[in-house]
Amino acid sequence: MSQLSELAHKIRAQLTAPGAPFELAEEVVDGRALRVYRNAFRTLPELLSSARTHGDKPFISYLGETWTFDRFFAEVDAVAAQLRAWDVKPGDRVAIAMRNRPEWAVVLVATGLIGAVPAPLNSFGLGEELHAALADVEPCVFACDSDRLTRIGGDTRVAGCRILCVGATELPAGAADYQAVVSQAAEPPVLPELGPDDPALILFTSGATSRAKGALSSQRSVCQALFNIDFIGALSALTSPEAVAALMARGLPPTTLTAVPLFHVSGLHAQLLSALRNGRRLVFVSRWDPVQAIEVIQAERITQFNGAPSMVMQLLAQPGFDDPALTGTLSGLGFGGAGLFQRVIDELQRRRPNSLSGVGFGLTETNGVGAAASGTLFAYKPHSAGVLSPIIDVRIADAMGQSLPIGEQGEVWLRGVTIMQGYWRDPDATAAAMCEGWFRSGDVGYLDDEGFLFIVDRIKDVINRSGEKIAAAEVESCLLQLSDVLEAAVFAVPDEDMGEMVAAVVSVGEGCTLDAEAVRAHVAAHLAAYKVPAVVQVVTQALPRNPAGKLLKRQLRSAFVDGQLS
Repeated sequence: MSQLSELAHKIRAQLTAPGAPFELAEEVVDGRALRVYRNAFRTLPELLSSARTHGDKPFISYLGETWTFDRFFAEVDAVAAQLRAWDVKPGDRVAIAMRNRPEWAVVLVATGLIGAVPAPLNSFGLGEELHAALADVEPCVFACDSDRLTRIGGDTRVAGCRILCVGATELPAGAADYQAVVSQAAEPPVLPELGPDDPALILFTSGATSRAKGALSSQRSVCQALFNIDFIGALSALTSPEAVAALMARGLPPTTLTAVPLFHVSGLHAQLLSALRNGRRLVFVSRWDPVQAIEVIQAERITQFNGAPSMVMQLLAQPGFDDPALTGTLSGLGFGGAGLFQRVIDELQRRRPNSLSGVGFGLTETNGVGAAASGTLFAYKPHSAGVLSPIIDVRIADAMGQSLPIGEQGEVWLRGVTIMQGYWRDPDATAAAMCEGWFRSGDVGYLDDEGFLFIVDRIKDVINRSGEKIAAAEVESCLLQLSDVLEAAVFAVPDEDMGEMVAAVVSVGEGCTLDAEAVRAHVAAHLAAYKVPAVVQVVTQALPRNPAGKLLKRQLRSAFVDGQLS
């Protein structure tokens, strides 16, 4: 074991020892003894309310305006009062669909404070997708912006569901205008009496099915996951003293550029809720634009940016990235995910040596907890997903679920206190994903002899386009709605800008005039823009299948990439 690994293990033991800030304890969850952080908050309302102490510190900057924590909580209290006036109770769901903006965060925190369950929806979804998610969640309230209100035609199609809308000039009957609600001052709500096993959050993950699934997590799971982010920060700082010293010498308040969607665990947990808890500032941008990002980094004195690997690649490619006058305040870049391109690693280490840049591995179903490394640990093994978190167990399993030895590749299974309670109203999917407390990630990886986790492939048929996870089955289902399409296959192909892009092969009958543009237009009319195949090939031969009738997608993808389809 290297000296750095030995140091990391020593520091981890010190941080988690009895009496230490991240002291570990055991709690019984669903009949299993699991490790927990003794000092973590027990419920989300307690955690959220603790952030009131940050007072007049700046919290969120958006469109040239900065909200302090005081202003933020004033609007939180007003929205919480409105939710209670609508008889929203602990355990009831409140769905949220907006682009990144302060009001999104206000509604989420207000919902959590009264013990209701926030259910953020994918804001990129079109009307069909939003209605499907609303039907699954059956919320008491749908909080949205004017664009999302238009997409659903002003109707949630959920009986008794109220609408709270931001920025609409016209509202359907019974809907409330956000600005009118927050103009009425309200007292902070009395915190509800909740237990650690009560529901706290529903986050949607596309997974490998044709419909998005909602991962339901408990109060304990979310609070433990947020405390784990603090542990990662402490371990990174103590193993990277030079980078921390350089950061402190600048004297800049920690400020994160938030471009990833808040409905993702990486945006919600690692950025919004972590900043809320620790009194840090976020700068929201409504859409990702690497040119604009350079301007924002300079103007807002950004110290941290976390995003999908493709977003970081695009940022590195900007001509002004190496100009200290533009990006000199930037102390770290974070990659959501694993399996970075070698070119990105080489460029980052050359152009940002001794930074607090890092990588992590976690899923919606684990509340983002898995493995992580930044600073010196990331530079040591940049191809890894980091070292395991203290509150998570990892098993590398073969096809029969048996544990594999160190260094052998298999499916990554995770078990721990942050694992979801299950997929919302989907016991079959839950049973397929869980095995005696273990969550089967669908990712292929291995552990090395120093405790670093490596992710090398995916079992799930999911496309990762610039951080957005796209279920191939969902796009295939949409393609098969075209009467001329006999078969359809959707898969990922590499793309230097997006990481992966969506490719589709559709089989049609002889003489059919359907072309690629018509296929793309059909998908665009039914699914979000990022799910539309970037490339489509229309063929007249049957797609390859094995004797059991299963589509040989890997063979098809290889033929597609090699240009052997006609």
